[in-house]
Amino acid sequence: MKQLHIIGGGLAGSEAAWQAANAGIDVILHEMRGVRGTDAHLTDGLAELVCSNSFRSDDHQMNAVGVLHQEMRLAGSLIIASGDANKVPAGTALAVDRVGFSDTVTKALENHPRIKIIREEIETLPQSDWQQVIIATGPLTSPALAQSIAQQTGKDALAFFDAIAPIVHFDSIDFDKAWFQSRYDKIGPGGNGKDYINCPMDKDQYYAFIDALISGDKTEFKQWEGTPYFEGCLPIEVMAERGPETLRHGPMKPMGLTNAHKPDEKAYAVVQLRQDNALGTLYNMVGFQTKLKYGEQTRIFRTIPGLENAEFARLGGLHRNTYINSPDLLDQTLTLKSRPGLRFAGQITGCEGYVESAAIGLLAARFAVAEINGQQLQPLPQTTAFGALLYHITGGHIQWDDEPGKRSFQPMNINFGLFPPVEIVKPEGFGRFRGKDKARVKKQTMAARALHDCEEWLQNSNSLEEMSS
Repeated sequence: MKQLHIIGGGLAGSEAAWQAANAGIDVILHEMRGVRGTDAHLTDGLAELVCSNSFRSDDHQMNAVGVLHQEMRLAGSLIIASGDANKVPAGTALAVDRVGFSDTVTKALENHPRIKIIREEIETLPQSDWQQVIIATGPLTSPALAQSIAQQTGKDALAFFDAIAPIVHFDSIDFDKAWFQSRYDKIGPGGNGKDYINCPMDKDQYYAFIDALISGDKTEFKQWEGTPYFEGCLPIEVMAERGPETLRHGPMKPMGLTNAHKPDEKAYAVVQLRQDNALGTLYNMVGFQTKLKYGEQTRIFRTIPGLENAEFARLGGLHRNTYINSPDLLDQTLTLKSRPGLRFAGQITGCEGYVESAAIGLLAARFAVAEINGQQLQPLPQTTAFGALLYHITGGHIQWDDEPGKRSFQPMNINFGLFPPVEIVKPEGFGRFRGKDKARVKKQTMAARALHDCEEWLQNSNSLEEMSS
């Protein structure tokens, strides 16, 4: 019987179910929300977004995550198709209406004739009668299942804190101080060059804000001491503690922005907000993940010019993410080395980000389909975004020579640093060829190579599926 069990209905599990079902495999998708909630989810909808509503850059010529978007489109991704169908203006980024996005994914899976959704908590690793399984329980894996995974692998799960940014009601923002503008007036898909709300600070306001962040009361997590933060999603107060200028060169950088109310005055720092829903009634504070207590968030964030009377639809928060030591535990098809037929996908593997999680779910499903059909896919070229991400998860980390036995594997977003080097040729007609021009051509060359190699790999993968059907 061609059947695949998937545990977890987040982005990775939802994508895996869609890929396998469309390849002719009967899928049973087990999701505990609806029976048991988590510390971060608010609904029981599949593929619910619990942090930002952005899938980040959609530029498939210059940005690594944009390349990953495009590779997923080539592979018939449900997650990217649902994102495209529910996008909201966000410059060159693909940001979505989070409610509409989850509804689209949920309905697609509920209506698929080969997918059965069971609302239940799986507390232990399934027995051998489930011959093909994908565990995609994400960074909020239930304690019982996490313990069962640890017992099976003989390895302790690693963990890190992930912080959530606040969301503000649009009509509570003071536009006598704030203004609309994308950085450098850049126009992205569905946007108009004015996709972000900007709140300026002068030097005195900025330093007072930094002092407030550092001294504000914060949530304590003594039971998780020693758990590292993910560098790509640091709480804003942790960044502030690294130096007073850190935020001004990070999420609060003023470059490329001109205050519409005072065009002759350069802001010392700028807080940006990005549209969070299709109606445009909610805006997310960009880069403002936080572990401040709720009362402190309201007090401190209302000192930001333009947000003095801000009403918050959701305040920021902090939750624990867990992931396995994938380079030691998984093979190149995401299969647990100690148990054939059992794969992991999504953030529990140590990838980071919505798109990356869904991409690993997509790959896990394709590997499982090939195994069910008695076939073997060609190895994924590391020159593709798929391959670069897979290689990082299953073996691309570096072990510290001076600390034997210590695991150095850490979550990472897709980036061109994970791709193999590429030789670039100076375009015809160029004079001096260095610096930014060289970097731009390098990214374009890597992106073009990735999409070309991905198309070839997918053609081979799809032809195998057709042979088995």
